[in-house]
Amino acid sequence: MSDEKQPQSSHSEAPLQGANDGSALLDSEELKRSVTADVKVEEEETTSSGARTPNGRTRKQLIASNLQFGALCVSMIVLGWNDGSTGPLIPRMRKVYNVGYLVVSLIFVVACVGFILGALANVWLTDRLGFGKVIVLGAHSPVIWAGCQTLSSRTGAALQLITYSVQSAAPPFAAFVVVNLFNGFGGALQDSQANGFVGSLSHYQETKMGILHAAYGVGAFAAPLVATQFAQMERWSFHYLTSLGLAVINTIILAVVFRFKEHGECLAAGGEDVHVSTASQEKGKFGQIMKNRSVHLLAFFILFYVGVEVTIGGWIVTFIIEDRHGGPSSGYVSSGFFGGLTLGRVVLLPINKWVGERNVFFIYAALAFGLDFVIWFVPSLVGNAVTVSIIGMLLGPMYPIAMNQASRILPPWLLTGAIGWIGGFGQAGSALIPFITGAISEKHGIKSLHPLLVAMMGAMIVLFALTPNHPPPELARPSTLESEGTDVKEKVTA
Repeated sequence: MSDEKQPQSSHSEAPLQGANDGSALLDSEELKRSVTADVKVEEEETTSSGARTPNGRTRKQLIASNLQFGALCVSMIVLGWNDGSTGPLIPRMRKVYNVGYLVVSLIFVVACVGFILGALANVWLTDRLGFGKVIVLGAHSPVIWAGCQTLSSRTGAALQLITYSVQSAAPPFAAFVVVNLFNGFGGALQDSQANGFVGSLSHYQETKMGILHAAYGVGAFAAPLVATQFAQMERWSFHYLTSLGLAVINTIILAVVFRFKEHGECLAAGGEDVHVSTASQEKGKFGQIMKNRSVHLLAFFILFYVGVEVTIGGWIVTFIIEDRHGGPSSGYVSSGFFGGLTLGRVVLLPINKWVGERNVFFIYAALAFGLDFVIWFVPSLVGNAVTVSIIGMLLGPMYPIAMNQASRILPPWLLTGAIGWIGGFGQAGSALIPFITGAISEKHGIKSLHPLLVAMMGAMIVLFALTPNHPPPELARPSTLESEGTDVKEKVTA
């Protein structure tokens, strides 16, 4: 990927400003020694790795950056796979366990609790353990349960490993549900760290955010294709062995690529700008995040967005089977939705840049809002399936757009923690909204799916409209810290 910088990525300016004001966390001598060391490291890398790319990154840094981004994409594929697996398996679960909509929806409730706990713990864990350890911890969520007698606490990515290990054995329904707590907790950590890391990049941040979430869509698209086949087999729960294998691969990749390093170390290894916080900025970071109005607006927006996304992917199969009289292959409708989601996050990138992300969001939202009425009132199996895919394509860019918005309007020293909270809290929507859908469907039937979706989409539009489009004046910064080709020594002496 090219090395061009994007305008909004200026997070490294704050350290210099903070130092000039006398409030920097490091005093002037410490800052000087730190930067001098950085310069020496970069000079050594230039000697060993060859000429720099046009705006200053070495080939070694470029390779490291691409490997890091690739590892995060793998993590998001696994998260997408997890969310895309449930829908095609719900009808089989109801039959095997002889439970109704409300009871089977407890799967989403327990996962919701895990997501919220993970989002709350993320800032605290990151400050104490660091980015590299926390993201691996999150990836371990599904395995630990099965291996809790032999695995140490550092094998955190096993939280997902735990869940899949238990679920693959088709245990009693109570156990099947409870282990989703680990899955939700681990998913929140991975989602938080991946979004926070990409949100703080200084090279192609917007494009990479779109691709990151397209990777989620790839996993969510592929999962129903596999889950639909397993749903028709006697050993339907063996689908989770596939999930377990993916979780193991994810854990290994994250551990090897990031090597349990701190966030700043990983950014520096990839030649990205690293923000140095002042003492006052670091104090009470969690409290600052919780007091920021924009953070909560975006967090609730993501909660509704992810809720709509997973509700469609999770319940549309049941709607097609029971209300449109579809057959066992109806699970592929869920794949069509997530396929559209993935496609939209990549194909629509040029339109997003041309129209402007904020403006194009409202266009996509209005179209998706209207198309849901088509599914609601037009009783056509094929027509509904096609419309679901189009809605997926329109919804696709919205999550990356929201994350890019956060990168523009939030203080740089809070960015990683804030995006982590937004992503982690919002991910609870993948559990909460589908549960509400199941509870309402238990009483009023699956037809109630679409009134709920319309209401949720309306809430999304309102919340995004309330979100500021620009940072407060005191946080306004020039679009870039430096022009192309300026080296580190020139930045400091300036």
